[in-house]
This record gives sequence, structure tokens and C-alpha cells, in this order.
Amino acid sequence: MNFVSPAALLCCLTLAAGAGAAPKPPPAQPATAPSPALPPAATPPAPEADNAALPPPSSAAQKVYSAAKGDLLQIRMLLKNGRSQSTVGSGFLVGTSNLVLTNYHVVSQMALDPDVYIGEYVDTDGKRGPVELLAVDVLHDLAVVRVTRNGTGFFNVPEKLAKLTQGQYLYSLGNPLDLGFAISEGSYNGVITRSFYDQLMFTGPINSGMSGGPSVTVSGDVAGVNVSKRRDGELVSFLVPVRYAQELLKKVAAQTAPPKDFNPLIGQQLLAHQKAMIDKLLEQPLSLKSMGPYKVPVRESEQVRCWGRSNVKAEATFTADTISCQMESAIYVSESQQTGHVAMSHQYVHSSSLDKVRFSVLASTLFKVDNLGRAKDTRMTGPSCTEQFVATKTVPLRAVTCVRAYRKFAGLYNFTLMTATNDDPKASLQSRIDVSGVSFENGMRTTRAFLEALGRGGKQ
Repeated sequence: MNFVSPAALLCCLTLAAGAGAAPKPPPAQPATAPSPALPPAATPPAPEADNAALPPPSSAAQKVYSAAKGDLLQIRMLLKNGRSQSTVGSGFLVGTSNLVLTNYHVVSQMALDPDVYIGEYVDTDGKRGPVELLAVDVLHDLAVVRVTRNGTGFFNVPEKLAKLTQGQYLYSLGNPLDLGFAISEGSYNGVITRSFYDQLMFTGPINSGMSGGPSVTVSGDVAGVNVSKRRDGELVSFLVPVRYAQELLKKVAAQTAPPKDFNPLIGQQLLAHQKAMIDKLLEQPLSLKSMGPYKVPVRESEQVRCWGRSNVKAEATFTADTISCQMESAIYVSESQQTGHVAMSHQYVHSSSLDKVRFSVLASTLFKVDNLGRAKDTRMTGPSCTEQFVATKTVPLRAVTCVRAYRKFAGLYNFTLMTATNDDPKASLQSRIDVSGVSFENGMRTTRAFLEALGRGGKQ
């Protein structure tokens, strides 16, 4: 089975401008991944799945929608200059207040670039009003905004949350594809633990534009907030558990005023995530796998999965065996940036038919310092790389380390370490680790642990 980036599989449910007419490819991996998932990215819909017609609702779904529609909103991001629509998602009024829960990725443009974007809500009667951003939880993809009208009390987030049973019906609401408000019927299927933060699996048809909408039980208890779906699955969708929304609402109640600048707050949340991520990754020594005469470090866990492949059946002059591992999820920051993600790969290349010179040329060609991102990326500084020849306890290595700093989030960096062995004229082990959104200390800590674990033979 080929390794597939989770960022290519996860699709968040925000509808971006122009997405309906000409879907764009998904953004590069840190939503969640990765999507990382992904966390999820503000990616356009998968064409085939999103163009499918929704099934007719049951009588229970009709009752839920009838009772809930007054508190259901569409949340739009608009360019300040000209008020052109940029992205649309969904949200819902909490209780009888004027507070609205939605996803962070629905309002991320307003949070990151408030001088460029503003928010607007539209209710089911077509009435519009401004949106004021009060709080964000980037790690769980949630946000709270304030609007100029109050709820009827249908969507409550009580202290004692509803107990869910696998297979029970849930009803997901929102504005799919900007076509109009709708309700989808599906079922709760447990908690996903492969994500760094828990998510609920909803087996039902939810679509782009429904991000931030609620999923409720038949009695109206909020179970979760629509956040993403799998592009490669059949009705496999995900919800943010409502307990995280409950925690964010408590923070809003405690704050005297919303932040004037959300970028420092987002940076703090990403710094907290990277500490937990690296501590979890390195809480035990990395596992070792054999590749030819070498031992290579990997990490397999609930958050990190590994896949292997080989070209052994190809008519090639060399054999290449590959192991790739990466986190199943990532943190969504913006449509073009996901972070908080770890990936590592190893490629063992050897040949019995090439002479030493030709194999050396092949190994040099395969060792590429690439995929570091665009040099003119306004979000990051350009890569600063150093090359050294080092030796672990058992093997000499050529090692290249590249570091990029985040411009908006002080103290966060992307690290890449690439190595190649040079102790065998007809074999080469080439390894790489990418760590995104980490402190400089944790970037160095992770690459050092990876480098020290590389070795030859059974003794480390």
C-alpha cells in the first residue's frame, strides 16, 4: 500500500471563493495534516462527493431542522476592499445569547489579517449583520464570534454533556456549497484517537460550507461541531467534541475584552501544542527497524503511522526500499499553512550491477535538498541550511540541516534534517525528518535524537 499524505485525504468544510466552479488541489502538508489533517485545511470540496445530492431527510430530521433553523447561521469572510466574498462556513447561536460557535478555519482570515478581512453572518431569513471575533482555539479548530441578534435557546451547551452511543442518529446542520441551509442525517461512530486531539466520527453526508455547523441528537443536544471529512471515504466525516466548545465559551465568559491582535494568542497555542507533540514523540527512545545492514529510527503510535514500499519488481539497475512515517493530523493555521507535524522517511538504495562511480552518481542524484517550501514565502523566512560530515557511534554520515522561522509567530520554526551514509561504495541509506511548528530547542532536540539513532549493524 502506498503511503498517502493525510492532508490529501482530509477536507475541511469551508467553501472557498471559486471552489464550486473549479476545485483547487489541496494545500501542501504541514490539517491534520497533514492533515498533517487535516487539521483540516480550507480546501475546496472533492468534486464527485460534493456534487452528490443529499438524501431526503426523515421525519425526525424535519422536526430537528424546523426547531433549529432560527439559530442557524452562515458565516462569511469578506474582503474589506469591495466586500467580495472570500470563504463561507456555518455557525450556530448558543442558547439565548448573541454568541456563535463556529470553526477557527471559518474565521481564520479575519483572525490573521483583520486589516484585510471582515466577517458577516446571514441567517435563514436572509438577514445579515457584522461578526465580531471574540476567541479562537486553533488546536481544536473552534472560534466564538458575537453577532447582532440572539438565539431562541435551541442550541444549548450544558455543563453535563449528552452521552453518545455508537450507532445513534445525529443531525448535522449548515449551508452546504452555499446552496442554502440544510440538515443531514447520519450516525455517531466513536472517538477518533489517531488525531492528536480527539475528534468524533460522524457517518453521514456533510459538505463544504458546513464547517462550524452543529451536529445534534434528536433531542437537540449539541454533540459536536462539523469540521472535516475524508476525501477517500464514503460519508466519513469528523466533529469537534462539544466539550472543547464548552471550554472555549468559559474563556469568553472570563475575558473582559477580545484580543486586539489574535496572532500572539495563536502563536502561544501553537507553542503549547509543539511542546506536547515533541514530549509525546520522544517520551521513549525511537524504535529501530532494519534496512539492509543499517538500523533506522521510526515512531509508530496512535498519532504516527508508517508505510513501506520497494521497487524490487521494477526493471531498475538498483533496488530502493522505503519506509515513511508521519503524523495523521496537523494544525490548520490558514488555507496555505498547516503546522505542528512530524514526518520521517528512510530510503535504502543498493545495486549489484552498477560500478562504484555510477552508483556514486546515482546516490548523489537521489540526495536532494528540496521540498523546503518557497524561498519567497511571506509566512516564513528563507531556509538557512548547514552541511556537515558527522559520525554516529557506528556510521559516518553526510548531514544537511535546514531551519525556517515563522514571521507571524515568534519562537516557532520548521526543521528539516537530511542524511546519507558514505561507508559503502555500492549502497546508501538516505534519511530525512521534517518537524514543523516547533521551538528551536525542540527542533534541535528532535533532529539530534533522530541522528543519534541512525546506525549500522545491531549495536547502537
